[in-house]
Amino acid sequence: MNIVTKPRVKGWMSRLGFVALGAALLHGGSHPALAGTPELRAAAESIRSDDLLQHIKVLASDDFEGRAPGGVGEERTVAYLVEQFKRLGLRPGNPDGRFIQNVPMIGSMAVTECSFVKETVADQLQSPQDYVAWSPRYEPLTEVLGSELVFVGYGVVAPEYGWDDYKGMDVRGKTLVMLVSDPPIPDPQDPSKLDDRMFKGKAMTYYGRWTYKYEIAAEKGAAAAIVIHETGPAGYPYFVVVNSWGRENFGLKPAAGQSPPIGVASWISHDRAKKLFSDTGRDLDAMKKDALRRDFKPVPLGIRANFRVRSTLREVQSRNVLGLLEGSDSALKREVVAVTAHWDHLGKNEKLEGDQIFNGALDNASGTAALLELVEAFQKAEPRPKRSLLFLAVTGEEQGLLGAKYYAQNPLYAIEKTVANLNIDGVNQWGKTKDIIVIGRGNSTLEDWLEVAARGQGRDVKADAEPEKGYYFRSDHFEFAKVGVPALYLDEGADFIGREPEYGMRKRKEYTEKDYHKVSDEVKPDWDLSGAVEDLKLLLEVGYAAANSRIHPEWKAGSEFKARRDELKRKTR
Repeated sequence: MNIVTKPRVKGWMSRLGFVALGAALLHGGSHPALAGTPELRAAAESIRSDDLLQHIKVLASDDFEGRAPGGVGEERTVAYLVEQFKRLGLRPGNPDGRFIQNVPMIGSMAVTECSFVKETVADQLQSPQDYVAWSPRYEPLTEVLGSELVFVGYGVVAPEYGWDDYKGMDVRGKTLVMLVSDPPIPDPQDPSKLDDRMFKGKAMTYYGRWTYKYEIAAEKGAAAAIVIHETGPAGYPYFVVVNSWGRENFGLKPAAGQSPPIGVASWISHDRAKKLFSDTGRDLDAMKKDALRRDFKPVPLGIRANFRVRSTLREVQSRNVLGLLEGSDSALKREVVAVTAHWDHLGKNEKLEGDQIFNGALDNASGTAALLELVEAFQKAEPRPKRSLLFLAVTGEEQGLLGAKYYAQNPLYAIEKTVANLNIDGVNQWGKTKDIIVIGRGNSTLEDWLEVAARGQGRDVKADAEPEKGYYFRSDHFEFAKVGVPALYLDEGADFIGREPEYGMRKRKEYTEKDYHKVSDEVKPDWDLSGAVEDLKLLLEVGYAAANSRIHPEWKAGSEFKARRDELKRKTR
């Protein structure tokens, strides 16, 4: 089979057109169309659904105990990946001669207490049904006692939008109550739609990410922060909060001189938040509407919060696993295309009855398996890529993109020499599609290259249909983007061949509701990985282009990451 199916336009002239574009790429052109050329035929044919499934079955097996950092699951996962990298002929990705980059973490198992006190009456909250809390400071005991609750709307300070939810209020020592996501500002010309000029309209910005909420609270000197969970704006049900943070949590070991994080970070269920506001004589829905006003000011709630977080701590030397396919060009091989996937998941929970293992078959045994398939494919590409390819299986994604963050802060290959990042977090398990989705479409020229490659498969490139869920900030490519590396993150298409139009969205919702961050995320008998194979062929083409083209991928005008890349380019001139 060729790398792609024949394009919709028939005839020799169309195929020759793709060949010409491919040749132009290798000699400085701007597009990676390689359909019909021999360079990637054998490479593409090596990507097989049965091989992909076999890797997934191993990584998602009970023997790997859910692949949590710092335990048996990590040991077995890392050993398997190193074995596969060696088998596939990669060089050690660490210049010190290892396939490992150590990632120092601290693990924390928290037992928490929380109460809200109005006058002299204390209301005890129940964990995890009412709230989930932990301390990112990783101390044995963290107490926040008698801290005034202040509602700060969405907790956003965004000068570029003329938005400040704090209005200069001194919130030092207070407990901040925040709404999840960005402020959804209605379009003044059409209130049924969101204003695209404010927080990108329907799409989530980083201001809506839970990590930002805790970061800004710490910056303001708050003692604790409470994010109100809502399934729609958050993008996942409350049980995901419980399964993700109501267990041992991990963070990067603090560097010397680093500013302290928030003392207590927490989520509160929507129902419990409604009761909190009702106890103050206020209505949560009405307060949400008030928070959409530019002149909104923080509202002291007249209630004080008590938190006690007792943490059992341990230092963990987790690991990124990385292998290098060295480039063939004596000069360009110093430049790197990084291909990433996170190997970790949620481990096991011995408190559960019955199945206790969070196997994470789709999230992200599938992406890690896809990484291995791409290693094999790139090894078969002829001629060998001019730039080097770094295959990086990172740890701690489920804990806040920790492995990717650590690599971005401690790169083994210069960030200014890292020309692109291709990230894989989950694959399409439901069959072939007529389209392919780019998460965060409109950010980089990698998407332009993808469009030409997709055209060779007769497919369309589309934007994420649910940008309000902030998927762009929820996987490892984001850490590369933050330091200026143009990044591409694909999701499965939504238009499935031979299926009704709503099939794709229905299957995605089913997975979110039934399997996402649950023990039921296992290999299913009805999986069809033929679509995943087609998607990986696209990544192969784009990656091969990035590794050969004289033109570097770039951030597009208007991307918030462009300034950082431009700064790196100025420094290297």
